[in-house]
Amino acid sequence: MMLKVDHIQVYYGSIHAIKDVSFAVEKGEIVTLIGANGAGKSTILKTVSGLLKPKTGTVEFLGKSLLGVAPHQIVARGLAQCPEGRRIFLQLSVEENLEMGGFTRSKVENEASLAKVFDQFPRLKERRKQQAGTLSGGEQQMLAMGRALMSKPNLLMLDEPSMGLAPLLVEQIFTIIKELNDAGTTILLVEQNAQMALSVANRGYVLETGRIVTTASAVDLLSDDAVRKAYLGG
Repeated sequence: MMLKVDHIQVYYGSIHAIKDVSFAVEKGEIVTLIGANGAGKSTILKTVSGLLKPKTGTVEFLGKSLLGVAPHQIVARGLAQCPEGRRIFLQLSVEENLEMGGFTRSKVENEASLAKVFDQFPRLKERRKQQAGTLSGGEQQMLAMGRALMSKPNLLMLDEPSMGLAPLLVEQIFTIIKELNDAGTTILLVEQNAQMALSVANRGYVLETGRIVTTASAVDLLSDDAVRKAYLGG
């Protein structure tokens, strides 16, 4: 078991955001969390990343608890997150942004990671000296993903990678997600575009107002009438 989240309860002040959520991610899988905006998907990722602390419950990665572990130490353990809204450093160059993603690793390791990221994202290599704020939305998403990959994670968490992108770019990003998984990266995917998420995932969990209400294989969720009506446009 790569990631195991067990009965977590998460609050924002008095607001009970995540209610007794449990799920798991096995090595080599793409697992997706789907649900409406505000269902709690991003809150779960922030909790796994150490940015939020659950009131109760446990989070284990590679058999070790992440509770109380600082976010940068979680990255060093092999778990990286590509945040919602990309959050790149607009004033820095593409290459400088990528180097920021490798802050837990040595210079030699980062040189190898940089070469690999440029292989995976040739567009970034072409624009390596360009200021990140001048990139297109799709290129900025590639940069955010590449930055997360610089730490050479065992598990990559992607939060809304298709947000704000044109349909053609969404297709391109999801092709890259599948390629990353095929190359050995385990992925936990949070995505409002449920159709696209389930098209690449092995399994999915459906969230409603902070609770997991359905879990099944991606194929079964795609054919589930209730899921189709709620998240797949019919």
